[in-house]
Amino acid sequence: MAFNANILANFEPISLEEMGKVKLMNRVDSKFVAHIDKINELLEMAAPDYFIQEIEGKRCMPYFTRYFDTSDTDMFYQHQRGKKVRQKVRLRVYETTANLPFLEIKSKNNKGRTKKKRVEMETGDELLNYSEFLENNCRYESNSLTPQIENHFYRITLVNKELTERITIDTDIEFHNLQTGCSKKLPSIGIVEWKRDGISGKSGMGMLLRKLHIHQSGFSKYCIGMALTDPSLKQNRLKERLRKINKIEEH
Repeated sequence: MAFNANILANFEPISLEEMGKVKLMNRVDSKFVAHIDKINELLEMAAPDYFIQEIEGKRCMPYFTRYFDTSDTDMFYQHQRGKKVRQKVRLRVYETTANLPFLEIKSKNNKGRTKKKRVEMETGDELLNYSEFLENNCRYESNSLTPQIENHFYRITLVNKELTERITIDTDIEFHNLQTGCSKKLPSIGIVEWKRDGISGKSGMGMLLRKLHIHQSGFSKYCIGMALTDPSLKQNRLKERLRKINKIEEH
């Protein structure tokens, strides 16, 4: 695990129930990519002003995700082409909370806002069993979607003490492409996602990111994972982000 456990211990905890006050299901997201050493530095500076989510005594949570797409990977290409209105369909397992799996649909509109719909799944259930949920929330037919790629990662979740913003930080990301059989690990990468209902107002996290010269950079786990594990995909628009990832990994 890449996070420094001593630094995580400096945060005051917040429970999963208390975190429910900061759902931000209709939100603006900003992502930042940095080396894990800089991430730990960010955490050390943030500890006085942020809570850390704690579940059953744990502060760093394992996650598993399986992404679905059409046979011609339309969702990947919609994102890669820079389409503002797009969706992702995924199975996510929150491995700390009784391994609960959820089928989730993330929709982004042309104003950069993200909405997430989800339904709890039964372990081992087929996607077709949730065709009504997909029909009501997804632009794609359920029988057109197949599993494309899986990932594992560790996440910590912070919330400011005013309970107005939430920050997730993911590390130890691993991808496995179900179509090509290729796998890829990113052991030195940390992904910061800053989530809030609007972009106005002062933010301690925003000031810390600027102070550490951690710059905003898009990072879709689905798209980056697909690009890293399937070289046959067209990925011109991702080349700059892939170069940045390689540079951080080589640091």
